[in-house]
Amino acid sequence: MAGYSPISSLGYFIFGVSDLAKWEDFAVNILGTQVGIRNSDSLGLRIDDYEQRFLLVEDGSDDLQALGWEFDTEPQLEAYVEKLRGRGVEVTAADEVTTSLRRVDKLYSCLDPDGWRHEFYYSPSVVALSKRFSSPVVANGFVANELGAGHLVVIAKDGVKTNNFYQQTLEFTVSDYIKGEIAPGGPVLDATFYHVASGRHHSIAVAEAPIPQNIDHMMLQVNDLNDVGLALDRCMAAEVPIRMGMGHHPNDQMTSFYMQTPSGFACEFGWGGVIVDDDNWEVVRYSELSDWGHKMMMSPPM
Repeated sequence: MAGYSPISSLGYFIFGVSDLAKWEDFAVNILGTQVGIRNSDSLGLRIDDYEQRFLLVEDGSDDLQALGWEFDTEPQLEAYVEKLRGRGVEVTAADEVTTSLRRVDKLYSCLDPDGWRHEFYYSPSVVALSKRFSSPVVANGFVANELGAGHLVVIAKDGVKTNNFYQQTLEFTVSDYIKGEIAPGGPVLDATFYHVASGRHHSIAVAEAPIPQNIDHMMLQVNDLNDVGLALDRCMAAEVPIRMGMGHHPNDQMTSFYMQTPSGFACEFGWGGVIVDDDNWEVVRYSELSDWGHKMMMSPPM
């Protein structure tokens, strides 16, 4: 595997939401995910043969609850947890109820300087061959499996503290940097992009910007550019707000657009992201978020 991080991939997202029914309709009919495990106040979503890549919990927060970081083996997980504790991080072992809800065999968690929960696990549950992932609206499927669920861009309260924690404590690897206007004349976003061992260009990015939200966007990647265009058509037909139109990022080479989720933060829907090979990768600082397109369709958050 490429990369020097001991973490394999970003395995799952957990979001608190206000309207679970609205999210289910959006996730299935617009994004093209598949319903997994359903409980009275939560809903699991699939994008590949894992039982769960997204967990939506109806708690009214419309915010990030946790990120799940996958390890290939139990010894790797245990060694990592011991390193975190040796660095003074308070790491908690999850109980059986939490572990079962995440659909994994073993789970630990800690908080970062922003109060976001990071969960570390191994042995995720996968579905039987008879239940392999398929979507009626994303014919060619998502880029997931060993590359993980996608990526998340968060807005840090203190970028220095958060970036130091991610690099020195959690051992994320820097992919590159971008500092530029979110939109012409809009606020400046200063972002650091991080990858882990599987090599997705970034699994998480830390942004500093004068905007109020905690989450800028999550990202789903598909195998076929046509599925990006079809998703844009679905958004327009269903009157899902488009935050940014089609465009291309210079750092991860993603062609994508951004739609608004029922929780208010954005979802980037894209194709063509590069895979990082740390033995041949050069960290670059970019001065623009997009080298074409991504025209702002909604007023940027201020």
